[in-house]
Amino acid sequence: MIIRNAKAEETTFIRDQRLKAYEDYASKLPQAHWNALKSSILSEADLQDGVEIIAAEIDGNVAGSVVLFPPKIRAYEGFGEELAHSEIRMLAVEPSVRGKGVASALVTECINRTKLKGLRYIGLHTGEFMENAIKLYEQLGFVRIPEHDFEPANDGIIVKAYRLELN
Repeated sequence: MIIRNAKAEETTFIRDQRLKAYEDYASKLPQAHWNALKSSILSEADLQDGVEIIAAEIDGNVAGSVVLFPPKIRAYEGFGEELAHSEIRMLAVEPSVRGKGVASALVTECINRTKLKGLRYIGLHTGEFMENAIKLYEQLGFVRIPEHDFEPANDGIIVKAYRLELN
């Protein structure tokens, strides 16, 4: 597996792959919440200055991706607040390669890049229904910071905030 910056010409493919990776949740969520999640996944927030789109490549193919937002930038259009730490967003793994460590490798790359920048924290938000993602984040040492939670569709489904202190 090769972890690298995504190429500009891969942006459309990566967004489509993100949507495919998250489609499992469409039938488990109220329509308004799925629409909010889908809009977020397909947004152009990842094209802001300083934002890094990172890809995992296996056998010449993009197997997954993640977006790393720098501190002091709005990672979520219309939700949450500007945070003082880097933020991981839109982690997505091609369904056919799940279970091969792609998600872990991508999150670890985000942690390493943030450390290299001399920053003290890295954070993320995840839907309370994303149980496998939550398990991964907690295994990597992320802890809950509920004061940064938000509710994007006013339907009782909370997007939970996590943060990792870097040494």
